[in-house]
Amino acid sequence: MKKIFILCTFLIFISCSKTNSVVAYEAIPINFETPSNFPPIQYNLENNPITQAGFDLGKKLFYEGKLSANNSIPCAFCHEQAFAFTHHGHTLSHGVNGGIGLRNAQPIQNMAFQSEFMWDGAATHLDLQPVIPITSELEMGETLGNVIQKLKDDTAYQNDFIRAFEDGEINTENMLKALSQFMIMMVTSNSKYDKYKRNESNVQFTQIETDGMNLFNNKCATCHATDLFTDQTYRNNGLPINPMLNDKGRYSIFENPNDLYKFKVPSLRNIEKTYPYMHDGRLATLEAVLNFYDSGAVDNGNVDPLLLRPDGSYGISLTAYEKESIIAFLKTLTDNEFLQDERFSEY
Repeated sequence: MKKIFILCTFLIFISCSKTNSVVAYEAIPINFETPSNFPPIQYNLENNPITQAGFDLGKKLFYEGKLSANNSIPCAFCHEQAFAFTHHGHTLSHGVNGGIGLRNAQPIQNMAFQSEFMWDGAATHLDLQPVIPITSELEMGETLGNVIQKLKDDTAYQNDFIRAFEDGEINTENMLKALSQFMIMMVTSNSKYDKYKRNESNVQFTQIETDGMNLFNNKCATCHATDLFTDQTYRNNGLPINPMLNDKGRYSIFENPNDLYKFKVPSLRNIEKTYPYMHDGRLATLEAVLNFYDSGAVDNGNVDPLLLRPDGSYGISLTAYEKESIIAFLKTLTDNEFLQDERFSEY
């Protein structure tokens, strides 16, 4: 009888301990390091310091279907890690109820070094970027209010937010900050090119890669500038207008005629894996992209002057070997460490 009493007392003690366990804010910082060959970070970390709990919450939300109207379309649906967080094989993003978006899903990488987001720059802060796909009827089709209520109704998320934020509140601001903490850490900077540039591990380029790099610097690097491989401007590259979409690009934001058919210059990091290409995914291969620049650009009324050739046509003249060597160089921008980094994987 005494043994039974002791056992019952022990079980009650364990039960009470679990019930009364205190969940508290966990301010364990994660250090963000800017690669030595990168420009300065643009995101203000003082307003949203990265913690392990905040990062973990952001990762959980990134893979959470509850952010969509049908509870089954997470951010990761259009952003797959193995393809630098793009929508592999899809020209246009897909969403709830079979909806098809208007543009090709962009990669999520090196976001901390950017100040404007989306193909047209519709988001001017990383914390605001997720609002666009979450509320788009063609993508996630949800309201922020509904998302927050679903998270509030989930006991696990109640604890997650307490750990991640000092006020412990489940609200839009904290949800978006958590997503930003996850995305900020998604830095791709360990490709063959990076190791060559930083003189690491005795990495050397082949002759064709070296030729490609020199040609790239001569013919492409004005727009695809710095080691981010984008100058983050908006340009019209002479794509024929897609009559099915008639996407006017940045013009849709400010209705400035000078912005007609301009789209943000994309980064070329992990470009080998982020096909299909262009804002509407119309080009399936890197060969097709270089063939377009060589002979496919048209005068759609607002083409970037940098593409104007002496004969009055638009494009970048390239020989067969130049195309081959530039592609060889572009493949040195593939960062397999980033593409396989378990910190960013769902499981």
